[in-house]
Amino acid sequence: MPELTSIRSRMASVRTLAVGAGNSARLAAVLVLLFVCLAASPANADVGVLLNESLDTSFARISGSGHSAVYFSRICPETPIKLRLCRPDEQGSVMSNYTTLGEAEPFEWNIVPLSIYLYGVEDPQDRPLFGSQKIKHALEERYREKFLTGYCDSPSCRTSNKAEWREMVGATLERSLYIFVVETSLEQDRALIAEFNSLPNQNHFNGITKNCATFTRHIINTYYPHATRADYLNDFGLITPKAIARSFTRYGEKHPEAHLRVLHFAQLPGTIKRSTECRNGTEQLYHSKKLLVPMILFADHELPFMAASYLLTGRFNPQHALEQHPTAETSDIKQEIREAKAQNDPSREEQLEAVANQQSAQLVGTAQEWKQYREEFGSLTNEAISREIIPNTDFLGRLYKYLDRAGTLSVDAHGALWLDISQGGKPAKLGLSASNIFASGTDSQWAYALTLARADHYLKSPKHSREIMPDFKNDWALLQAARFNSSIFAAANSTLPSGSTRATPVSFGQFQ
Repeated sequence: MPELTSIRSRMASVRTLAVGAGNSARLAAVLVLLFVCLAASPANADVGVLLNESLDTSFARISGSGHSAVYFSRICPETPIKLRLCRPDEQGSVMSNYTTLGEAEPFEWNIVPLSIYLYGVEDPQDRPLFGSQKIKHALEERYREKFLTGYCDSPSCRTSNKAEWREMVGATLERSLYIFVVETSLEQDRALIAEFNSLPNQNHFNGITKNCATFTRHIINTYYPHATRADYLNDFGLITPKAIARSFTRYGEKHPEAHLRVLHFAQLPGTIKRSTECRNGTEQLYHSKKLLVPMILFADHELPFMAASYLLTGRFNPQHALEQHPTAETSDIKQEIREAKAQNDPSREEQLEAVANQQSAQLVGTAQEWKQYREEFGSLTNEAISREIIPNTDFLGRLYKYLDRAGTLSVDAHGALWLDISQGGKPAKLGLSASNIFASGTDSQWAYALTLARADHYLKSPKHSREIMPDFKNDWALLQAARFNSSIFAAANSTLPSGSTRATPVSFGQFQ
């Protein structure tokens, strides 16, 4: 199975070549060839701990704990409750449990294809370019109708927002996530498939002894005993998602042969509230004012102990782990660095450190690289304002709300999103997915505005909410292609013969 970071870097290279040719149709054609090539790539089996950022809902408002799940690269769903080995053209899956999936039976877990989990669609090329509750609900309904027949036919399952099968569809629309990955053998994957297909899938969820973190711990420790564990001291006797991710990272660092690497998927820009970084128990007390004040008033003697526990034993930053473990090869390099230190070979150690730092910079970008993109983006926005593509820079932050409010959303058979919108009293159509933003019939001016807004969002985001650099370069290539298409449209529109019908420009007054 091709590694996700490899997919991203290849997509960036191919898109850059196609956009350099100045032809959006050629871009789409080359991308098709790319995915055909990926389907023939050699297999590489992984298992990983998902650490989903925290949502401002329910108990998470207090705990900030987030959610834990499991990623497989070689295990795929036969059904939402039955496992099998993946076919060569599949990208893996995510298995998770919740308080209640809300389905016909009280299942403990569901498993969905990786792209469904991340983006709500089977093919990553059809992924949405921004997120809203309308978009997420449309993708959830499509998934339910296509995959949950027989599992989710009751009125409560079909209509209740509390049915947590919905959390398995398009997770990046509502939060950022990290995946901490190590390699597995075919025998290990087959053993897990046999175990889960033979055991009853019955929910016994509770927030203390059988929650999402304990579920993840069981699966990972089936592969590698004691690889994940609780942090009872910092989590006040509970088991939390961050403790599982932290302990698994420590395991990978102690076992370089496992080739630990970390993947990151940023929350899509849009109208859904931004997710927040996961925290363990003492960390939440240390950082949260709404909890710190009551602690000062009612537990002032215990507070110093809790702060010391967090500072000495509980700190773990997923973003730092991403920077330290960007690729599988980094594990081998770090092992060579340790050997160079043991052999007192500072020259070799320095060379290897430089290689490791370069790999990290290629994945997350350097401060200078991000600064250069911001400067160039400033020039693009000024040009877009002068061309009346956008009225001002503040417009980019309001675009998603306007599209969500004023447009009529539809989903095609593949899961790609379309928006019908009135432009100056005339109908316009906009593709909202990576696969159709340049499709025939989509409005090039709106497409350019959308790609500008997307780039603007990530350039302003903190690291944990920002795309990795290869993904952002993909977005930058889309932005350049949209700019080119918009320029061609404007030139063609300005040279129409006298009396011909011209395209109606966007009325900026509607955004005020």
